[in-house]
Amino acid sequence: MTIAHIELGNVTPHNIKQLKKLNSVVFPVSYNDKFYKDVLEAGELAKLAYYNDIVVGAVCCRIDTSENSRRLYIMTLGCLYPYRRLGIGTMMVQHVLNYVEKDGDFDGIFLHVQVNNEGAIDFYKKFGFEVVETKEHYYKRIEPADAHVLQKTLRKKGESNGTHNESNKETGRKH
Repeated sequence: MTIAHIELGNVTPHNIKQLKKLNSVVFPVSYNDKFYKDVLEAGELAKLAYYNDIVVGAVCCRIDTSENSRRLYIMTLGCLYPYRRLGIGTMMVQHVLNYVEKDGDFDGIFLHVQVNNEGAIDFYKKFGFEVVETKEHYYKRIEPADAHVLQKTLRKKGESNGTHNESNKETGRKH
């Protein structure tokens, strides 16, 4: 048996239709043209997942600066059903985690998950996400309409990016 080749690639005007088709199959909600226009400008925050050169998944994020914090919002992260449990979703989440770590200036990562999607909830919990809130009537045309907000906190309110002023002060002594 040959080993599958899994990789992430950029979303471009040439493959945006594949992303649209994938999202229409994977998610119970539809996304408007503005969503796809924003995705084209998202750079590393939007990736297609390829399994042996076939598009089977995608992740699309944006930077959210509401609530006096800088967080990464995972708008969509999905994989076609036959290709689940092969490490593709993990690769996409790892890409997001690497992005925020490299940037170094995010307070957290969050997303919405339909309350009955236990598979997704369990999947994100493996990466340290937790349910922090439930929004009633979040979805317009699907049942159940409620969504859990899952969040992975990277730093507490008021913390800077891992350094504290006291530890960076020079002692004033000469060596």
